[in-house]
Amino acid sequence: MRFTDLVTRARELGPGRVLLGICGAPGAGKSTLAARLVEALGRESVYLGMDGFHLAQVELNRLSRAARKGAPDTFDAAGYVNLLSRLAAETTTTVYAPEFRREIEEPIAGAVPITPEHRIVVTEGNYLLLNEEPWDQVRTYLTETWFLSPDETVRRDRLTARHQAFGRTLAEARERTLGSDERNAVLINATRPTADLVLSAVLD
Repeated sequence: MRFTDLVTRARELGPGRVLLGICGAPGAGKSTLAARLVEALGRESVYLGMDGFHLAQVELNRLSRAARKGAPDTFDAAGYVNLLSRLAAETTTTVYAPEFRREIEEPIAGAVPITPEHRIVVTEGNYLLLNEEPWDQVRTYLTETWFLSPDETVRRDRLTARHQAFGRTLAEARERTLGSDERNAVLINATRPTADLVLSAVLD
């Protein structure tokens, strides 16, 4: 599908506030597409990453989940659901959301102001369609959910390159991509049939 068609589809969702979800496995291109959409949609849209609800590293260490960072139970899923609920209901006030900073691998609270003029909230993440509590509540607040499903070799190569870009050696990057990331990808890809739209590629 062409990118311009996706922009048109997003604009025509509604009326009222739109919560557009972009889902897919690690390295599928979710954040890239979300950022492009927000840029094209202009001032009426805002970007909201599910990654802002990563548990802090100190808490992952306390729970002995640090090695599985990115798995469903390494996020504050209930917090994400609650934020989506607020965004759907509170359309006349500013709501603040957290943001994940990859350079420090930590979430930052209150970093994203979502104002009344933001009619279209583009949110992206791995588990928007996961049928496990409390993730299964996410879908009830999303106007539509699009699933990115690129070629798996391309996705893994892209993910390995991203891990390297953030300081891992090639061996470490491959181990992460084919280890915990791949286990998460299998879980995420199984949710693809429930999406409103499946995209194998986005054409310019």
